[in-house]
Amino acid sequence: MSSRNDVKTIIGGAEFIDEGARILKEGGLVAFPTETVYGLGADAFNPQAVKDIFTAKGRPQDNPLIVHFASVEDVKMAVKEIPPVAYKLWERFSPGPLTLVLPKNDKLPLITTAGIQTVGIRIPNHPIALELIKKSGTGIAAPSANTSGRVSPTRAIDVYEDMVGKIPLILDGGQTDVGIESTVLDLTKDIPIVLRPGGVTIEMLTEVLDKVINHKGEVIVAESPGMKYKHYAPTCPCVGARAPSSAFAEYCKHDNGVIVGRNSFIKALPSDVTVASLGESPAECMRNIFSLLRDLEKKYDYIIIEDFSSEAEYFALYNRLKKTTGNVIV
Repeated sequence: MSSRNDVKTIIGGAEFIDEGARILKEGGLVAFPTETVYGLGADAFNPQAVKDIFTAKGRPQDNPLIVHFASVEDVKMAVKEIPPVAYKLWERFSPGPLTLVLPKNDKLPLITTAGIQTVGIRIPNHPIALELIKKSGTGIAAPSANTSGRVSPTRAIDVYEDMVGKIPLILDGGQTDVGIESTVLDLTKDIPIVLRPGGVTIEMLTEVLDKVINHKGEVIVAESPGMKYKHYAPTCPCVGARAPSSAFAEYCKHDNGVIVGRNSFIKALPSDVTVASLGESPAECMRNIFSLLRDLEKKYDYIIIEDFSSEAEYFALYNRLKKTTGNVIV
């Protein structure tokens, strides 16, 4: 179904949740909002439906999917065992932007986990997402609802741009609150490892865990989405800039460019430069980055973004922008 570009795609609000649940039960795809980004959902236990996710996105099949549930009790549908620390983390952070990697059970198809024996589990903090999951009666496998490699969608219109003609329904819940994908924490190792940073920071995790580390090194087998492949790329070239002076020098080389950064970064630029503000705080910048990139790529031929590599509190944002810019810094 999703490989054909002749599906009528509609956008609707919460009044379409029942229709969305029906589509999922029948093996179809539905895009829906979470507090992080919009997800492209299918019944996680239906191999053909999951295959259709990969087809619709053009996603490599060795890139695992996160499975979304409405409650901790429902998580048992997909996992072999749940360690005590998982319950502590869910009590503190769920529903919310935290995905826990746990051993999968035999009921969950290997296509959902890209052939590996673990699965990322999340309980999203969005009323539409939670109601859709409950009414569908299953776990929903859902990566971001965009063409693979593109900027993640934080609005229904972003999903429509990439998925029109490929899926029947997009549930519109407005712009997402967090704005970047969830933190992914692997609990299958001796020491918990953050495979992908997000809205739940490593500092927040250490309030519950004795020790937690960030993943480092080359990725051969992706144990989490966002680890192995290029992501978050606008349709025009995009580079990072360490300082307002280097951003301005790069800006002067291009006829139709724009500089993106925090308010404090922008204030240091000449007044006649074309700019776009991310806000100032980490939460503001994360909330705004993807929607801003989607808007700017339609107007400009070159995007220069403030580099956040030296600021720990912006680590999750830097993780995304490193992929956006191909780690090219001026």
